[in-house]
Amino acid sequence: MGRGQYRSGKMAQPVFRNLETQRLFDVDGYVHLKGFLSPEEVEALKAAYFELLPESGGAMSGDETDFKNDNAITYDFTFIDRNWEYKQKVFDRIYAAFEAHFEPILADYTPIIANFIRKEADGGEVPLHQNWAFVDELKYTSVSIWVPLVDSNRDNGTLEITPGSHKRFGRYRGPMVPWELEHIKEDIIRDFMVPMNATAGDAVILDDSVVHYSNINTTQGLRLTIQLILVPKNTLSIHYHLDRGVSTDEVRVLEVDRDFYMKFHPWKRPEGKELGKRQVKLRYIDRAEFEARLKGPEFSEESDAAALAAAAAPVLETVAASPQAPHNMPIPEAQGFLGRLKRLFS
Repeated sequence: MGRGQYRSGKMAQPVFRNLETQRLFDVDGYVHLKGFLSPEEVEALKAAYFELLPESGGAMSGDETDFKNDNAITYDFTFIDRNWEYKQKVFDRIYAAFEAHFEPILADYTPIIANFIRKEADGGEVPLHQNWAFVDELKYTSVSIWVPLVDSNRDNGTLEITPGSHKRFGRYRGPMVPWELEHIKEDIIRDFMVPMNATAGDAVILDDSVVHYSNINTTQGLRLTIQLILVPKNTLSIHYHLDRGVSTDEVRVLEVDRDFYMKFHPWKRPEGKELGKRQVKLRYIDRAEFEARLKGPEFSEESDAAALAAAAAPVLETVAASPQAPHNMPIPEAQGFLGRLKRLFS
């Protein structure tokens, strides 16, 4: 398996205050921290989940925008709840519980999205994906703090990661942007994943660009986890959106903030201050190219130019004009928007 190569000083802003933690993160794209939360804090957050749950408005759906899909979500997560006031309360509770723990570890980061994620028995697969890009990843790194509130392993669908896959694939990640790894997902799941066997209260802090996955919960117990997404303080947060009704190769770059995600509706065209556009000519890559890039350098302005120059190679098939989801938000694998929406959070 290819592994990322550490290069000191590669980021304009470090992620971690500790240099050794930063070194490990640079190589693998994640670090596993034992005992991030105390057992008492874990129990308090479990109680908070069920205390707040009656205020949930239920999951948003494409039916609200005349988009039909018969596929069912097999797990519950906060991001697509239709009651943004409930989402705000979840955010506030998780932020309050996590702040004292991430502040000494991360180098000046602030949260933008918080999720409780619940997998019932015999359900909850999150397909292979990368999280959205929340910052300009040539300069900065956004991270997710993933904390299981029950002991997690492959049996109950723990987080699994491809080490060293960060900042090597999916340069522009967001709604409707096709994913270049789409055709080799099964190969990657079978041969390149490392499960995060974690005790309740441990934290896995991952680069949002790292390739990851989680399988179904095959146990009879409930798998409850938390995800908190953070960006560097005083850094512009952005959102990439490909409007296929306008162009299949031009990504809009929007300036966004925490409130944008709090009230985000995955089946509606996102609005925000447009900072510009990025030209993309994406294609599906094969396993050989995946392995080569996994061992190679991180993406850069030069790699962007090379990707555009490779437009003569077979590009992605034409996509129907009907709405299609972000490749990295979690709603069931199937067709159209719902199919791709299942891929943001593990």
